[in-house]
Amino acid sequence: MDAFFASVEQRDNPELRGKPIAVGGDSERGVVATASYEARPWGVHSAMSMRVAKRLCPQLIVVPGRYHVYKEVSRQMHAIFHEYTDLVEPISLDEAFLDVTENKPGIALAVDIAREIKAKIKERLHLTASAGVSYNKFLAKIASDQRKPDGLCTIHPSRAQDFIDKLRIEKFWLVGPKTAETMHKMGIYTGADLRQVSLKHLTDVFGKMGPVFYNFSRGIDNRPVVVEWERKSMGCERTFEHDINTAEAVHEMLHATIDELVRRLNKYDFEGRTLTLKVKFHDFKQITRSVTQDKVLRHHDDIAPLASQLMEQVDYRQHPIRLLGLSVTKHGTQQSPSTPGKEWIELEFDFQDWPTT
Repeated sequence: MDAFFASVEQRDNPELRGKPIAVGGDSERGVVATASYEARPWGVHSAMSMRVAKRLCPQLIVVPGRYHVYKEVSRQMHAIFHEYTDLVEPISLDEAFLDVTENKPGIALAVDIAREIKAKIKERLHLTASAGVSYNKFLAKIASDQRKPDGLCTIHPSRAQDFIDKLRIEKFWLVGPKTAETMHKMGIYTGADLRQVSLKHLTDVFGKMGPVFYNFSRGIDNRPVVVEWERKSMGCERTFEHDINTAEAVHEMLHATIDELVRRLNKYDFEGRTLTLKVKFHDFKQITRSVTQDKVLRHHDDIAPLASQLMEQVDYRQHPIRLLGLSVTKHGTQQSPSTPGKEWIELEFDFQDWPTT
């Protein structure tokens, strides 16, 4: 979907149409969840501090998020997807992979299916969507971003390698700013540059992502569309209005986070044995600390002592805390804050029960 949250707000409120808006919290620590296309020429983008966004675009209109509405629109969108195939893999509230090799209407070309889906989304939901069509997930994802908004891009197998070779490395899926910076230091600026690097070198530098980047540069991505998935972790986190660095404040917010985590674990009947503490400091440096137990972590009395032990390892007096989070992970699962899809899963949770500072 195109600027999903912002587009829904403009759809539902005609006074916002054609104006630069940002969905998110309008506070000192507020963050832009989505910016409308009218706000983007000013440099406003998702994950940006709302304070910075308002400085870049003085006429920016900040709209609080309505996540229950976005979830319902997402459900309606997925209902349209399922008119064509049941092989649908969500990767966020507003994005999914579809395998239409065999589809319900029996349409021969995937690009024709994409056109029909886009048309139905516009007709029924009064929103625009962009689609990417190709022979694997990597290329379909890249293609979907090529002609936003309201775009449709097809990458044919015969043209894939040429397309990849010319693609800036920042446009590669799973290449974030830090990875791009590392690649630049290696002399990698395009897909063609990446393809010249050996598998061993990429693995030495990027670990398990090395083979992924190696294959991506060659148009290889053999992952199937996964319909059923298992939740590996469950957590919650909060960014504070003001940094905290006193024992009293940290204790209060840690136990409020424990209470919220316990509520979610019980609501979703989740069972895990590894507790992870996530802390982001005032200078945006981030650390995690974990401990694994032999029993399932479900109750406050089980989690609180472990969380306190982990917090004892954090020097918050010298380094004030701006964000605090806790999560429980299934045993044997490696948790990573950069795991694709984590953010949209968090949007399913109920924010109204969070304590306020």
